Amino acid sequence: MNQGKYVYSQLTDFLPKRVFDCIVDKYNGNKHVRFFTCWNQLCSMVFGQLTGRESMRDLMIGLEAHKSKFYHLGFGKNVTRSNLSKANERRNYRIFEEFAYHLIDEARRVTTVRNFDLNIKSNVYAFDSSTIDLCLSVFWWAEFRKTKGGVKLHTLFDVKTSIPSCILITKASVHDMNALDLLTYEPGGYYILDRGYTDYERLYKITRHSAYFVTRTKKNLRFKRMYSNIVEKNNGVLSDQIGKLEGFYSLQYYPDKLRKIKYYDEETDRVFEFITNNFDLKAHEIALLYKYRWKVELFFKWIKQHLKIKSFWGTTPNAVKIQIYSAIIVYCLVAIVAYRLKVDRSPYEILQILSISLFDKTPIKELLTNQDYQDVKELNYIQLKINYI
Repeated sequence: MNQGKYVYSQLTDFLPKRVFDCIVDKYNGNKHVRFFTCWNQLCSMVFGQLTGRESMRDLMIGLEAHKSKFYHLGFGKNVTRSNLSKANERRNYRIFEEFAYHLIDEARRVTTVRNFDLNIKSNVYAFDSSTIDLCLSVFWWAEFRKTKGGVKLHTLFDVKTSIPSCILITKASVHDMNALDLLTYEPGGYYILDRGYTDYERLYKITRHSAYFVTRTKKNLRFKRMYSNIVEKNNGVLSDQIGKLEGFYSLQYYPDKLRKIKYYDEETDRVFEFITNNFDLKAHEIALLYKYRWKVELFFKWIKQHLKIKSFWGTTPNAVKIQIYSAIIVYCLVAIVAYRLKVDRSPYEILQILSISLFDKTPIKELLTNQDYQDVKELNYIQLKINYI
């Protein structure tokens, strides 16, 4: 079916164009546009992410080398440096944001649970942020410090599916804790937070939404024990206490009971203390649940290394957000393609294969399927003997 069709065109077929067109109509993205539509812009940005282009000039050189293929690749009649940069500067970034969230929902729906050992039916989320450094003289609007600029990527990461559930892009000067006010908490869900997010008023908001949190304690924690649970010290649990916070303001912000767990980790030879509002899970399960927070750290590391969100092709806030959401679109697209084609490869391997094969005409399933060249069965032909005279 895909014979004669470029790999890149096969790949963009997995993007729901009708959904994208509805979002474009919502924000009048194609108003007064004759040739270079929002879909052409999306295809250009996805191409730049897949091929790892470092700059706008680098992207345009790569595109212009295949100018005769523009129509078949979905780039439209023509792509120039000026129309792409103007589109990134002027067209509403919310088009890409909403489309990214649509793909996030689809990717979370089709992705299976991997590397999660706890028997928890509810969703488990890890929330953290990562700063992307920017040159202050170029990105003047992203002032962070006197001589430094940057934006901050606040991410609510679905631990079970390894897909980000929510992406918030702010200036780097915005405190991490303020991003918690923008989240919508899911009843019964688990939220794993670093101790930098320890704010009892905000933690109590999670409790009021019938959700659970797990975080590490700060050194200045004032906790009054009411009673202790029996612990199994062979699991590394040193203590499991139920109590309340001490201090006038702390008790005003969080008046309910809390659970404090002290845990010894043999791998790092360190003792950790956690607080949580969950009283049903075992103490060692709470400690193991917090360990899954490293998944969001790996997500930040992976997306910075393999997609382009550290060097930008535009300097305006709108252009920066469009490029970041384009990277999220590619991340979710890889997950959707892997599920639909039943590909047993890591996202890194899929990206590496696609980056050097976008202009091939091989069926994409054949391209991404693991081939075992060692297990080739030769046909057993009965050959005639050659008699030498």
